[in-house]
Parts: sequence; structure tokens; C-alpha cells
Amino acid sequence: VAGFSDPLMDCKKCKERVRGDKLLEEHLHTTIAGLSNKEIFDKVNIEFQKIFPVLFPSGYGELHMLNEQDLLNTGVEILVRLPGKKMQNMSLFSGGEKALTAISLIFSLLKTTPAPFCFLDEVDAPLDEANVGRFNDVLDALSNEFQFVVITHNRRTMEVLDTIYGISMSEPGVSKLVSVDLS
Repeated sequence: VAGFSDPLMDCKKCKERVRGDKLLEEHLHTTIAGLSNKEIFDKVNIEFQKIFPVLFPSGYGELHMLNEQDLLNTGVEILVRLPGKKMQNMSLFSGGEKALTAISLIFSLLKTTPAPFCFLDEVDAPLDEANVGRFNDVLDALSNEFQFVVITHNRRTMEVLDTIYGISMSEPGVSKLVSVDLS
């Protein structure tokens, strides 16, 4: 490991790092212990019920635990009614509908347990033009609260981003990093 040269100092530094990691772990356990799994689930469900209709206007979605008696091992069922349709199993959805439902869940988790940034790798790929527009609207609205790193080939998604980075190959075997500040 870079920076370690004296075996005795190496051992002391490792012990300090482990001690620091244990303090961080204890802090996380204390913080998480303040909320029960059921409370966290309920918050995610509330956010899901708010975000889902934005991505599917006049649609409805909610989350249900399969076994509320065993919170640590229970499964989660996603109940969804798409606009103009009855409640149905997600296996009957198109690829775009499944992707938007998953995006709703990801954004719900993010709103409930914020992270410093969120990577979205081509989540817009299976979406048609109308759904890309709704996805972009939610992404744009949430970008005030969160920092997103979006990997996409979709021009419409690129239009809502603040900065674009890309790789250009002007001649065979020579790659260049290109950046564009859109803000």
C-alpha cells in the first residue's frame, strides 16, 4: 500500500484505520437503529406512490411486504396499475414499462435514503420518446437535490444534463476526452 514503508508504522496505521472504520460502522448502526425496517419501507412506499404517477400519469403504484412478521427476510411485491389498464403482474409489462417502474423505485429509495451521487447507466435505453421526456422531467427536478452521473446515448437525455463528457476518436487508435458545459 502506498505510504507504508516501516512495518511497525504500517501496523499502527492499519489499527487506526480499522478503529476509524469501526467507529463509522457503530455510527451507521446507531443511525439505522433509530428507524425500524418497517418505517424505512413505509417511507420508500410513500415516495414510490408520489413518483410513479409522475412517470405514468394517472397510473398508480405501491409496494407491499410479502411477510410483515419477518421484516429482515421478507420479499417486496410491486403493485402497479398503468394508465387505462387494470392492476397486473409486471411480467406482462413492456421493457419500457418495467424500466420506468424500476426507475420509480430507484428514485424512491434515493429520496428516502439520500446518497451524495447516483449513477444511472443507460436506464433510458428501453424507453420510447414520450417516456424519455417524463424520465428527463423527473431527473431534472431531482437534480436540484441530488448529483447524477448519467451514462446515455439518448440525445434528449443529454439535453437536460449540465455537463457532458464523451470520448471522441478523431483518428484510429487516438481517443480524446471531450467535455461540454451546458449550464
